[in-house]
Amino acid sequence: MTDNDNPNPQELVARLLDLLDVKDRGGDRFEGRRKIGGMGRVFGGQVIGQALASAERTVPHDRPVHSLHAYFLRGGNEDHAIDFKIDRDLDGGSFSNRRIVASQLGKPILNMVASFHRRESGFRHAAPMPQVPGPEGLASEAELLRLHIAKVPDSRREFLLRPRPIELRPAQRMPWMGGGPREPVLYTWFRAVSSLPDDPRIHRAVLAYASDMTLLSTATLPHEINWADGSMMAISLDHAVWFHDDFRADEWLLYACESPWADRGRGLNRGLIFSQDGRLVASATQEGLLRSIAPNG
Repeated sequence: MTDNDNPNPQELVARLLDLLDVKDRGGDRFEGRRKIGGMGRVFGGQVIGQALASAERTVPHDRPVHSLHAYFLRGGNEDHAIDFKIDRDLDGGSFSNRRIVASQLGKPILNMVASFHRRESGFRHAAPMPQVPGPEGLASEAELLRLHIAKVPDSRREFLLRPRPIELRPAQRMPWMGGGPREPVLYTWFRAVSSLPDDPRIHRAVLAYASDMTLLSTATLPHEINWADGSMMAISLDHAVWFHDDFRADEWLLYACESPWADRGRGLNRGLIFSQDGRLVASATQEGLLRSIAPNG
């Protein structure tokens, strides 16, 4: 195995930053690089992160993004770069609004709207952080996967064990670990595996990227199914993120997810993201397609 096959944490994060550093093609058009070594379907968080990075290039620094709403139209292909077209719908006294269309080979794969708000003071309250074990001492998802890899079909093991730029430390049993049906609530700590630059736009893009992790899995918990064993299809349909407070994506963040509803081939999921000092820094929602399929492997 070469170093390129087993990159260190700094290299993993460097690749993620390169992925999120979209190229300005002029005329409010940008290009998102393809993932190095990528094979198959593009991770939804990558498209959202690149779309946000593109839109942020067209907005003044004093107006950070406060929300984004995206619809996945087609699966992206990791063999190709992604093109982003930005429409500047509003630049008002306090808010800016951007529409983003992500395309590959001339076909749209994602539509997104992002809103940006000039910082101001106001009334304040926030939900408290759930009482869960801290990240210190918890096993990472990668460590748990190696312990439970016998439960995963041979055909999916290489994909699941690949090094990733985001470290996950579950505070509970993950769906692919088995153990029977349970309440649709999932708590997971996450952070970039090495330090990030100080630019807040980078931290927002990395959080947008990571917000597509674990969220949809929450809807599977009451049903003793999971996508890792190849017995089901799980595809994100839409995704929204609200940014509430400052944070660093290279410091531990708690993703507290719940699924209030699943039926008719879909599952709805909500997530609150807290800094380790207990501040609610972001929220997310996602609905996904959930279909049982014949097991493989």
